Amino acid sequence: MSELLKWFEKRREIKAITIMRQHLATTMGAVEDLEQAVKASVSSNEEKTRALINRIISAEKEADRLRRTVMVELAGGDLPPTDREDLMHLMKRVDMVADWCRESTRILNATPMQGVPETLKKAAVQMVEGVRECATALRRSINSMAEKPEEALKAADEVERLEEKVDDIFENSRRLLAKEEGLKVGVAILVNELFEAIEMAADACEDACDQVRVIVVRR
Repeated sequence: MSELLKWFEKRREIKAITIMRQHLATTMGAVEDLEQAVKASVSSNEEKTRALINRIISAEKEADRLRRTVMVELAGGDLPPTDREDLMHLMKRVDMVADWCRESTRILNATPMQGVPETLKKAAVQMVEGVRECATALRRSINSMAEKPEEALKAADEVERLEEKVDDIFENSRRLLAKEEGLKVGVAILVNELFEAIEMAADACEDACDQVRVIVVRR
């Protein structure tokens, strides 16, 4: 077992671990709110969409603050340098999930959904549902690292499978987009950018799970 996993076991309640859990919960909240924001937007519920976007903005800022706090805690701790770097990399990759949720809302806020065909709206909803599934499996993977590393690896594999499903939806959505002859160019560009940002959130979940694998199997 690596020194990092021993550290998790022996010092589970120290400040850095507590903040890491808060960071993961905050990121998961941003993902869940993104799913609801897209669904509200395609349903033309502008008030709910704005409220959810504002929540995601706050969550992304809070995730950044928590990440910086953990970095300070780890820098002053007693972990070996390699293990400290592993944990910092994990935090950064989880933080990218929240960052891409925020980027998705920037594009969503600018996209006139009334001009988007139903097939593309459906694809957007399917993609954010996939991202939420990825993030749920990611949270399970990270939470299992210390006590149940085998389960952490299984959950990481699940994230990879779910991310591939999001990729498939993304690829199909681009084909659908190319077939929409009557769609305004500006709207088409925004929809494509929205799909890309959502797909990047799923990619960030996979990247974070790759780091979980590094931590679990390094030693």
